[in-house]
Amino acid sequence: MKKSLTFKESIIIGSMLFGMFFGAGNLIFPVHMGQLAGTNFLQASIGFIITGVGLPLLGVACLGTSRKDSLFELASLVGDKYKYFFTILLYLTIGPFFAIPRCATTSFGIMEPLLTNESLILPRLIFTFVFFAFALILSLKPNGIMSYIGKIINPIFLFFLFLLIIMSFVNPIPQVNSLAPDGAYETQAFFRGFIEGYNTMDAIASLAFGITVISVIRNLGITNESDIAMNTIKAGALGCGLMAIIYLLTTYMGTMSRGTFEISANGTIALSQISSHYFGKLGAYVLLITVTLACFKTSVALIISCSEMFNTMFPKFWSVKAWTIAFTLFSFVVSNFGLNAIITYAVPVLMFLYPLTISIILLALFGKAFNYDRKVFATTSAFALISAIFDFIVSFPKDSIIPTSFINNTSNIANKFLPFFDIGLGWLIPTVIGLIIGLIWAKASKKA
Repeated sequence: MKKSLTFKESIIIGSMLFGMFFGAGNLIFPVHMGQLAGTNFLQASIGFIITGVGLPLLGVACLGTSRKDSLFELASLVGDKYKYFFTILLYLTIGPFFAIPRCATTSFGIMEPLLTNESLILPRLIFTFVFFAFALILSLKPNGIMSYIGKIINPIFLFFLFLLIIMSFVNPIPQVNSLAPDGAYETQAFFRGFIEGYNTMDAIASLAFGITVISVIRNLGITNESDIAMNTIKAGALGCGLMAIIYLLTTYMGTMSRGTFEISANGTIALSQISSHYFGKLGAYVLLITVTLACFKTSVALIISCSEMFNTMFPKFWSVKAWTIAFTLFSFVVSNFGLNAIITYAVPVLMFLYPLTISIILLALFGKAFNYDRKVFATTSAFALISAIFDFIVSFPKDSIIPTSFINNTSNIANKFLPFFDIGLGWLIPTVIGLIIGLIWAKASKKA
Protein backbone atom coordinates (compact mmCIF):
# COMPACT_ATOMS: atom_id res chain seq x y z
CA MET A 1 0.00 0.00 0.00
CA LYS A 2 1.36 3.40 -1.02
CA LYS A 3 2.16 5.66 1.96
CA SER A 4 3.69 8.78 0.46
CA LEU A 5 3.26 11.08 -2.53
CA THR A 6 6.09 11.59 -4.98
CA PHE A 7 7.63 15.05 -5.21
CA LYS A 8 5.75 15.71 -8.47
CA GLU A 9 2.46 14.61 -6.93
CA SER A 10 3.10 16.85 -3.91
CA ILE A 11 3.57 19.82 -6.23
CA ILE A 12 0.28 19.01 -7.98
CA ILE A 13 -1.64 18.81 -4.69
CA GLY A 14 0.08 21.94 -3.38
CA SER A 15 -0.90 23.86 -6.52
CA MET A 16 -4.46 22.62 -6.18
CA LEU A 17 -4.67 23.83 -2.58
CA PHE A 18 -3.30 27.21 -3.58
CA GLY A 19 -5.84 27.50 -6.38
CA MET A 20 -8.69 26.50 -4.05
CA PHE A 21 -7.92 28.97 -1.30
CA PHE A 22 -6.26 31.96 -2.89
CA GLY A 23 -8.51 34.36 -4.74
CA ALA A 24 -8.36 38.03 -5.52
CA GLY A 25 -10.65 38.74 -2.56
CA ASN A 26 -8.02 37.37 -0.18
CA LEU A 27 -5.78 40.33 -0.95
CA ILE A 28 -8.06 43.03 0.38
CA PHE A 29 -7.77 41.98 4.01
CA PRO A 30 -3.96 41.75 4.45
CA VAL A 31 -3.47 45.05 2.56
CA HIS A 32 -5.98 46.84 4.78
CA MET A 33 -4.58 45.11 7.87
CA GLY A 34 -1.13 46.37 6.93
CA GLN A 35 -2.41 49.94 6.89
CA LEU A 36 -3.92 49.51 10.36
CA ALA A 37 -1.03 47.54 11.90
CA GLY A 38 1.73 50.00 10.95
CA THR A 39 5.01 49.05 12.61
CA ASN A 40 3.35 45.96 14.10
CA PHE A 41 2.61 44.48 10.68
CA LEU A 42 4.81 41.40 11.33
CA GLN A 43 2.95 40.31 14.48
CA ALA A 44 -0.37 40.90 12.73
CA SER A 45 0.79 38.90 9.71
CA ILE A 46 1.72 35.89 11.84
CA GLY A 47 -1.70 35.86 13.46
CA PHE A 48 -3.37 36.25 10.07
CA ILE A 49 -1.36 33.39 8.56
CA ILE A 50 -2.38 31.01 11.35
CA THR A 51 -6.10 31.40 10.62
CA GLY A 52 -5.79 32.26 6.92
CA VAL A 53 -3.32 29.51 5.96
CA GLY A 54 -2.76 27.03 8.80
CA LEU A 55 -6.39 26.30 9.63
CA PRO A 56 -7.48 25.72 6.01
CA LEU A 57 -4.67 23.20 5.61
CA LEU A 58 -5.73 21.38 8.80
CA GLY A 59 -9.36 21.55 7.65
CA VAL A 60 -8.56 19.59 4.50
CA ALA A 61 -6.41 17.12 6.45
CA CYS A 62 -9.16 16.43 9.00
CA LEU A 63 -11.51 15.20 6.27
CA GLY A 64 -8.94 12.58 5.33
CA THR A 65 -8.34 11.60 8.94
CA SER A 66 -12.04 11.18 9.74
CA ARG A 67 -12.81 9.36 6.48
CA LYS A 68 -15.81 11.57 5.85
CA ASP A 69 -16.83 12.40 2.29
CA SER A 70 -18.39 15.79 2.98
CA LEU A 71 -18.94 18.47 5.59
CA PHE A 72 -22.47 17.10 6.03
CA GLU A 73 -21.03 13.72 7.08
CA LEU A 74 -18.35 15.31 9.26
CA ALA A 75 -20.89 17.42 11.16
CA SER A 76 -22.96 14.28 11.80
CA LEU A 77 -20.28 13.31 14.35
CA VAL A 78 -21.75 16.04 16.55
CA GLY A 79 -25.40 15.15 15.98
CA ASP A 80 -28.05 14.54 13.32
CA LYS A 81 -29.70 17.95 13.80
CA TYR A 82 -26.39 19.72 14.20
CA LYS A 83 -25.20 18.51 10.77
CA TYR A 84 -28.03 20.45 9.14
CA PHE A 85 -27.51 23.54 11.28
CA PHE A 86 -23.74 23.69 10.78
CA THR A 87 -23.72 22.78 7.08
CA ILE A 88 -26.47 25.26 6.19
CA LEU A 89 -24.83 28.08 8.13
CA LEU A 90 -21.40 27.37 6.66
CA TYR A 91 -22.58 27.14 3.05
CA LEU A 92 -24.73 30.25 3.33
CA THR A 93 -21.70 32.10 4.72
CA ILE A 94 -19.32 31.06 1.93
CA GLY A 95 -22.23 31.37 -0.46
CA PRO A 96 -25.03 33.90 -1.03
CA PHE A 97 -24.91 35.71 2.32
CA PHE A 98 -21.32 36.93 2.17
CA ALA A 99 -18.63 35.30 0.01
CA ILE A 100 -20.42 35.31 -3.36
CA PRO A 101 -21.63 38.94 -3.07
CA ARG A 102 -18.16 39.89 -1.82
CA CYS A 103 -16.69 38.61 -5.11
CA ALA A 104 -18.71 41.19 -7.04
CA THR A 105 -18.21 44.06 -4.60
CA THR A 106 -14.47 43.39 -4.37
CA SER A 107 -14.25 43.75 -8.14
CA PHE A 108 -16.34 46.91 -8.08
CA GLY A 109 -14.23 48.27 -5.23
CA ILE A 110 -11.18 48.18 -7.49
CA MET A 111 -13.15 50.30 -9.95
CA GLU A 112 -14.34 52.89 -7.39
CA PRO A 113 -11.24 55.17 -7.45
CA LEU A 114 -11.54 55.27 -11.26
CA LEU A 115 -15.10 56.62 -11.19
CA THR A 116 -16.06 60.28 -11.11
CA ASN A 117 -19.67 59.69 -10.07
CA GLU A 118 -20.69 61.23 -6.77
CA SER A 119 -23.14 58.38 -6.19
CA LEU A 120 -22.00 54.77 -6.58
CA ILE A 121 -25.49 53.27 -6.40
CA LEU A 122 -26.25 53.13 -10.14
CA PRO A 123 -22.72 52.14 -11.31
CA ARG A 124 -22.64 49.35 -8.69
CA LEU A 125 -26.11 48.17 -9.69
CA ILE A 126 -25.13 47.94 -13.37
CA PHE A 127 -21.77 46.28 -12.61
CA THR A 128 -23.23 43.64 -10.28
CA PHE A 129 -26.15 42.94 -12.65
CA VAL A 130 -23.75 42.15 -15.51
CA PHE A 131 -21.45 40.22 -13.16
CA PHE A 132 -24.20 37.94 -11.87
CA ALA A 133 -25.97 37.60 -15.22
CA PHE A 134 -22.84 35.98 -16.67
CA ALA A 135 -22.27 34.06 -13.43
CA LEU A 136 -25.76 32.57 -13.68
CA ILE A 137 -25.27 31.56 -17.31
CA LEU A 138 -22.04 29.70 -16.55
CA SER A 139 -23.37 28.23 -13.29
CA LEU A 140 -26.32 26.69 -15.14
CA LYS A 141 -24.09 25.40 -17.93
CA PRO A 142 -20.55 25.03 -16.57
CA ASN A 143 -18.03 24.25 -19.25
CA GLY A 144 -14.35 24.53 -20.10
CA ILE A 145 -14.33 28.33 -20.10
CA MET A 146 -14.00 28.42 -16.29
CA SER A 147 -10.94 26.18 -16.41
CA TYR A 148 -9.57 28.36 -19.20
CA ILE A 149 -10.09 31.54 -17.17
CA GLY A 150 -8.37 29.93 -14.18
CA LYS A 151 -5.35 28.80 -16.19
CA ILE A 152 -4.93 32.15 -17.92
CA ILE A 153 -6.01 34.79 -15.42
CA ASN A 154 -4.41 33.37 -12.25
CA PRO A 155 -0.83 33.52 -13.63
CA ILE A 156 -1.47 37.04 -14.99
CA PHE A 157 -2.90 38.15 -11.67
CA LEU A 158 0.00 36.68 -9.68
CA PHE A 159 2.53 38.20 -12.10
CA PHE A 160 0.95 41.64 -11.73
CA LEU A 161 0.73 41.23 -7.95
CA PHE A 162 4.40 40.30 -7.56
CA LEU A 163 5.36 43.16 -9.88
CA LEU A 164 3.41 45.50 -7.61
CA ILE A 165 5.08 44.03 -4.51
CA ILE A 166 8.55 44.36 -6.05
CA MET A 167 7.88 48.00 -6.91
CA SER A 168 6.80 48.70 -3.33
CA PHE A 169 10.12 47.29 -2.10
CA VAL A 170 12.33 48.93 -4.73
CA ASN A 171 10.61 52.29 -4.41
CA PRO A 172 9.05 52.33 -0.92
CA ILE A 173 6.81 55.23 -0.02
CA PRO A 174 7.73 55.88 3.66
CA GLN A 175 9.87 54.33 6.37
CA VAL A 176 8.07 51.59 8.28
CA ASN A 177 9.28 52.85 11.65
CA SER A 178 7.34 56.07 11.12
CA LEU A 179 3.92 54.41 10.91
CA ALA A 180 2.06 54.17 14.20
CA PRO A 181 -0.36 51.24 14.64
CA ASP A 182 -4.04 52.10 14.65
CA GLY A 183 -6.42 51.12 17.45
CA ALA A 184 -6.12 47.60 18.88
CA TYR A 185 -3.13 46.88 16.62
CA GLU A 186 -1.00 48.96 18.97
CA THR A 187 -1.12 46.41 21.81
CA GLN A 188 -2.85 43.32 20.32
CA ALA A 189 -1.48 43.10 16.79
CA PHE A 190 -1.07 39.30 16.80
CA PHE A 191 -4.59 38.62 18.07
CA ARG A 192 -6.14 41.23 15.78
CA GLY A 193 -4.36 39.55 12.86
CA PHE A 194 -5.60 36.16 14.08
CA ILE A 195 -9.21 37.40 14.05
CA GLU A 196 -8.72 39.27 10.76
CA GLY A 197 -7.77 35.93 9.19
CA TYR A 198 -11.37 34.82 9.73
CA ASN A 199 -12.36 37.16 6.90
CA THR A 200 -10.66 35.00 4.28
CA MET A 201 -13.27 32.31 5.12
CA ASP A 202 -10.73 29.74 3.93
CA ALA A 203 -10.89 27.58 7.06
CA ILE A 204 -14.65 27.12 6.76
CA ALA A 205 -14.31 26.72 2.98
CA SER A 206 -11.77 23.94 3.54
CA LEU A 207 -14.50 21.82 5.16
CA ALA A 208 -16.68 22.33 2.10
CA PHE A 209 -14.09 21.86 -0.66
CA GLY A 210 -11.44 19.71 1.02
CA ILE A 211 -12.96 16.46 -0.17
CA THR A 212 -11.75 17.32 -3.69
CA VAL A 213 -8.13 17.24 -2.54
CA ILE A 214 -8.70 14.11 -0.45
CA SER A 215 -10.22 12.33 -3.47
CA VAL A 216 -7.17 13.16 -5.59
CA ILE A 217 -4.82 11.78 -2.91
CA ARG A 218 -6.89 8.60 -2.61
CA ASN A 219 -6.87 8.18 -6.38
CA LEU A 220 -3.07 8.38 -6.26
CA GLY A 221 -3.06 5.20 -4.16
CA ILE A 222 -2.95 6.47 -0.57
CA THR A 223 -5.86 5.07 1.46
CA ASN A 224 -4.78 5.06 5.12
CA GLU A 225 -6.41 8.02 6.89
CA SER A 226 -3.27 9.01 8.81
CA ASP A 227 -1.18 8.86 5.63
CA ILE A 228 -3.77 10.99 3.82
CA ALA A 229 -3.61 13.64 6.55
CA MET A 230 0.19 13.69 6.64
CA ASN A 231 0.52 13.84 2.85
CA THR A 232 -2.06 16.60 2.67
CA ILE A 233 -0.01 18.69 5.09
CA LYS A 234 3.23 17.75 3.33
CA ALA A 235 1.92 18.64 -0.14
CA GLY A 236 0.08 21.67 1.16
CA ALA A 237 3.28 23.13 2.56
CA LEU A 238 4.12 24.29 -0.98
CA GLY A 239 0.82 25.94 -1.90
CA CYS A 240 0.03 27.25 1.56
CA GLY A 241 3.63 28.38 2.02
CA LEU A 242 3.26 30.55 -1.08
CA MET A 243 0.01 31.94 0.34
CA ALA A 244 1.77 32.80 3.59
CA ILE A 245 4.53 34.65 1.72
CA ILE A 246 1.98 36.60 -0.33
CA TYR A 247 0.03 37.53 2.81
CA LEU A 248 3.19 38.75 4.52
CA LEU A 249 4.31 40.81 1.53
CA THR A 250 0.89 42.34 0.84
CA THR A 251 0.52 43.26 4.51
CA TYR A 252 3.86 45.05 4.31
CA MET A 253 2.78 46.71 1.07
CA GLY A 254 -0.34 48.00 2.80
CA THR A 255 1.77 49.34 5.64
CA MET A 256 4.08 51.18 3.26
CA SER A 257 1.14 52.78 1.46
CA ARG A 258 0.39 54.85 4.56
CA GLY A 259 3.13 57.26 3.54
CA THR A 260 0.97 58.58 0.70
CA PHE A 261 -2.58 57.47 1.42
CA GLU A 262 -4.91 57.68 4.39
CA ILE A 263 -6.17 54.44 5.91
CA SER A 264 -8.75 53.25 3.40
CA ALA A 265 -12.32 52.20 4.10
CA ASN A 266 -11.45 48.74 2.78
CA GLY A 267 -8.66 46.84 1.06
CA THR A 268 -9.99 47.14 -2.49
CA ILE A 269 -9.60 50.91 -2.42
CA ALA A 270 -6.10 50.58 -0.96
CA LEU A 271 -5.07 48.03 -3.59
CA SER A 272 -6.35 50.21 -6.42
CA GLN A 273 -4.63 53.31 -5.02
CA ILE A 274 -1.30 51.50 -4.68
CA SER A 275 -1.58 50.12 -8.21
CA SER A 276 -2.35 53.59 -9.64
CA HIS A 277 0.55 55.09 -7.65
CA TYR A 278 3.13 52.81 -9.28
CA PHE A 279 1.64 52.09 -12.72
CA GLY A 280 -0.78 54.93 -13.37
CA LYS A 281 -4.28 54.39 -14.76
CA LEU A 282 -3.09 51.52 -16.96
CA GLY A 283 -2.07 49.57 -13.87
CA ALA A 284 -5.41 50.26 -12.23
CA TYR A 285 -7.28 48.93 -15.27
CA VAL A 286 -5.11 45.81 -15.49
CA LEU A 287 -5.75 45.19 -11.80
CA LEU A 288 -9.47 45.71 -12.31
CA ILE A 289 -9.68 43.19 -15.15
CA THR A 290 -7.62 40.49 -13.43
CA VAL A 291 -9.37 40.88 -10.07
CA THR A 292 -12.80 40.83 -11.71
CA LEU A 293 -12.08 37.66 -13.67
CA ALA A 294 -10.52 35.95 -10.64
CA CYS A 295 -13.50 36.88 -8.46
CA PHE A 296 -15.91 35.88 -11.22
CA LYS A 297 -14.36 32.42 -11.40
CA THR A 298 -14.65 32.03 -7.64
CA SER A 299 -18.27 33.17 -7.56
CA VAL A 300 -19.31 30.64 -10.20
CA ALA A 301 -17.58 27.83 -8.30
CA LEU A 302 -19.32 28.88 -5.07
CA ILE A 303 -22.74 29.12 -6.69
CA ILE A 304 -22.40 25.62 -8.14
CA SER A 305 -21.06 24.16 -4.89
CA CYS A 306 -23.81 25.70 -2.72
CA SER A 307 -26.55 24.66 -5.13
CA GLU A 308 -25.36 21.07 -5.25
CA MET A 309 -25.06 20.81 -1.46
CA PHE A 310 -28.53 22.22 -0.80
CA ASN A 311 -29.96 19.86 -3.40
CA THR A 312 -28.19 17.00 -1.60
CA MET A 313 -29.62 18.02 1.77
CA PHE A 314 -33.11 18.79 0.45
CA PRO A 315 -33.54 16.69 -2.71
CA LYS A 316 -37.35 17.00 -2.75
CA PHE A 317 -37.46 20.77 -2.18
CA TRP A 318 -35.83 22.34 -5.24
CA SER A 319 -33.77 21.21 -8.19
CA VAL A 320 -30.12 22.21 -8.56
CA LYS A 321 -31.20 24.69 -11.25
CA ALA A 322 -33.72 26.34 -8.92
CA TRP A 323 -31.14 26.63 -6.13
CA THR A 324 -28.66 28.11 -8.61
CA ILE A 325 -31.08 30.81 -9.74
CA ALA A 326 -32.14 31.61 -6.15
CA PHE A 327 -28.58 31.89 -4.83
CA THR A 328 -27.48 34.05 -7.77
CA LEU A 329 -30.41 36.47 -7.38
CA PHE A 330 -29.94 36.70 -3.62
CA SER A 331 -26.20 37.35 -4.07
CA PHE A 332 -26.98 40.12 -6.55
CA VAL A 333 -29.27 41.84 -4.03
CA VAL A 334 -26.76 41.55 -1.16
CA SER A 335 -23.87 42.82 -3.31
CA ASN A 336 -25.65 46.15 -3.77
CA PHE A 337 -25.39 46.93 -0.08
CA GLY A 338 -21.67 47.52 -0.76
CA LEU A 339 -18.43 45.91 0.38
CA ASN A 340 -18.23 47.74 3.71
CA ALA A 341 -21.71 46.57 4.72
CA ILE A 342 -20.98 42.98 3.68
CA ILE A 343 -17.74 42.91 5.68
CA THR A 344 -19.39 44.59 8.68
CA TYR A 345 -22.19 42.04 8.92
CA ALA A 346 -19.99 39.10 7.99
CA VAL A 347 -17.83 39.68 11.07
CA PRO A 348 -20.46 38.63 13.67
CA VAL A 349 -21.28 35.48 11.71
CA LEU A 350 -17.61 34.58 11.34
CA MET A 351 -16.97 35.25 15.04
CA PHE A 352 -19.74 32.74 15.75
CA LEU A 353 -18.81 30.21 13.08
CA TYR A 354 -15.03 30.04 13.49
CA PRO A 355 -15.02 28.59 17.06
CA LEU A 356 -17.32 25.82 15.81
CA THR A 357 -15.10 25.30 12.77
CA ILE A 358 -11.84 25.22 14.73
CA SER A 359 -13.37 22.81 17.25
CA ILE A 360 -14.59 20.30 14.68
CA ILE A 361 -11.32 20.47 12.70
CA LEU A 362 -9.19 19.66 15.76
CA LEU A 363 -11.63 17.00 17.01
CA ALA A 364 -11.63 15.30 13.60
CA LEU A 365 -7.82 15.45 13.38
CA PHE A 366 -7.34 13.79 16.77
CA GLY A 367 -10.58 11.81 16.85
CA LYS A 368 -8.79 8.48 16.67
CA ALA A 369 -7.51 9.07 20.23
CA PHE A 370 -11.09 8.87 21.58
CA ASN A 371 -12.53 6.66 18.81
CA TYR A 372 -14.54 9.57 17.36
CA ASP A 373 -16.97 9.28 20.24
CA ARG A 374 -20.05 11.43 19.60
CA LYS A 375 -20.17 12.51 23.27
CA VAL A 376 -16.81 14.29 22.88
CA PHE A 377 -17.88 15.99 19.65
CA ALA A 378 -21.26 16.99 21.12
CA THR A 379 -20.08 18.49 24.42
CA THR A 380 -17.10 20.30 22.87
CA SER A 381 -19.23 21.80 20.09
CA ALA A 382 -22.01 22.73 22.55
CA PHE A 383 -19.65 24.70 24.81
CA ALA A 384 -18.00 26.33 21.77
CA LEU A 385 -21.42 27.30 20.41
CA ILE A 386 -22.72 28.81 23.64
CA SER A 387 -19.60 30.90 24.22
CA ALA A 388 -19.47 31.96 20.55
CA ILE A 389 -22.94 33.52 20.88
CA PHE A 390 -21.35 36.26 23.01
CA ASP A 391 -18.82 37.01 20.24
CA PHE A 392 -21.66 37.04 17.72
CA ILE A 393 -23.66 39.64 19.65
CA VAL A 394 -20.76 41.90 20.63
CA SER A 395 -19.37 41.96 17.07
CA PHE A 396 -22.48 43.66 15.70
CA PRO A 397 -21.99 47.35 14.86
CA LYS A 398 -23.50 49.78 17.34
CA ASP A 399 -26.94 51.18 16.49
CA SER A 400 -27.65 48.27 14.15
CA ILE A 401 -30.38 45.63 14.32
CA ILE A 402 -29.30 44.83 17.90
CA PRO A 403 -29.77 47.64 20.48
CA THR A 404 -26.49 49.18 21.61
CA SER A 405 -27.44 48.80 25.28
CA PHE A 406 -27.88 45.05 24.80
CA ILE A 407 -24.52 44.78 23.02
CA ASN A 408 -22.80 46.71 25.84
CA ASN A 409 -24.43 44.61 28.57
CA THR A 410 -23.47 41.40 26.77
CA SER A 411 -19.90 42.64 26.43
CA ASN A 412 -19.69 43.43 30.15
CA ILE A 413 -20.96 39.96 31.09
CA ALA A 414 -18.63 38.22 28.65
CA ASN A 415 -15.56 40.17 29.81
CA LYS A 416 -16.40 39.26 33.38
CA PHE A 417 -16.92 35.51 32.92
CA LEU A 418 -15.05 34.53 29.75
CA PRO A 419 -11.23 34.72 29.88
CA PHE A 420 -9.57 36.20 26.77
CA PHE A 421 -12.87 37.59 25.50
CA ASP A 422 -11.28 41.01 24.97
CA ILE A 423 -8.92 39.55 22.34
CA GLY A 424 -11.61 37.55 20.53
CA LEU A 425 -10.87 34.20 22.16
CA GLY A 426 -13.61 34.04 24.77
CA TRP A 427 -14.67 30.67 23.37
CA LEU A 428 -11.32 29.00 24.08
CA ILE A 429 -11.63 28.06 27.78
CA PRO A 430 -15.31 26.96 27.57
CA THR A 431 -14.46 24.77 24.57
CA VAL A 432 -11.60 23.11 26.47
CA ILE A 433 -13.97 22.52 29.40
CA GLY A 434 -16.48 20.95 27.00
CA LEU A 435 -13.74 18.71 25.64
CA ILE A 436 -12.73 17.55 29.12
CA ILE A 437 -16.35 16.83 30.06
CA GLY A 438 -16.84 14.89 26.84
CA LEU A 439 -13.73 12.78 27.39
CA ILE A 440 -14.76 11.97 30.96
CA TRP A 441 -18.30 11.14 29.85
CA ALA A 442 -17.04 8.88 27.04
CA LYS A 443 -14.65 7.06 29.37
CA ALA A 444 -17.31 6.61 32.05
CA SER A 445 -19.77 5.20 29.49
CA LYS A 446 -17.26 2.58 28.42
CA LYS A 447 -16.70 1.44 32.01
CA ALA A 448 -20.45 1.22 32.56
